[in-house]
Amino acid sequence: MNPSLQKTQKRLLMLGFLLPKYGADGGYGKEADDAFNAALDQLERLRTLADAPATSLPPPVPTTSIDIKDRVIPAAWMPDAKITGIVFHWTAGQNKASDPDRSHYHLLIESDGKHVRGAPSIDLNSLPKAKAGYAAHTLNCNTGFIGVSLCGMAGAIENPFSAGKQPITRVQWDELANVLGQLCNRYSIKVSRKTVLSHAEVQTNLGIKQKGKWDIARLPFDTSIQGAAAIGDQMRAMVQSKL
Repeated sequence: MNPSLQKTQKRLLMLGFLLPKYGADGGYGKEADDAFNAALDQLERLRTLADAPATSLPPPVPTTSIDIKDRVIPAAWMPDAKITGIVFHWTAGQNKASDPDRSHYHLLIESDGKHVRGAPSIDLNSLPKAKAGYAAHTLNCNTGFIGVSLCGMAGAIENPFSAGKQPITRVQWDELANVLGQLCNRYSIKVSRKTVLSHAEVQTNLGIKQKGKWDIARLPFDTSIQGAAAIGDQMRAMVQSKL
């Protein structure tokens, strides 16, 4: 792809415009054009507001996100290993990591974006064969795959959708992109639907049968996007913007 077009797409992603297909096909199509036009509209509105008398300006729009700097994963958490992919999940538990949560995943993200190291080391899941004590995060898809999980979604129901009393947050979602980006850089993982995917995508994307897992097919903080593929594509685009 033209580097200047790719740069434009990354800037649109950083401004909060969703480009679900970006990162999946690398194209610059209608969705990018729509986002670019929307950005121009926003700029024009901001210019209009800047020229207006101070008394006519609207009140600030509250945000649901917490402004935090990207956290850096400690080097000790990322030992040498032969890794080909990452599966991201939610724990279906509380917003804080429990000991059982830590036993299943290599890295967890709590509701405020804090990183928690899982009990198993990543190198235990290294190819060609997982070693005793490996993180059993995904049925028949553990060797060569890192397991990352967002803490939350206890009692969640898929249909009709209910996030329960411990929903995952926008902060966690944004921090997940940061974590996945760092892991992709560390283990030279090229982002694709077969290498960076949610648990809900494993059966479709990799052909490995799962047991009705739907994490992550809905986002409590953004109900406008639904389905494992669409949400997975959004996260992959966010990860790509970090690389």
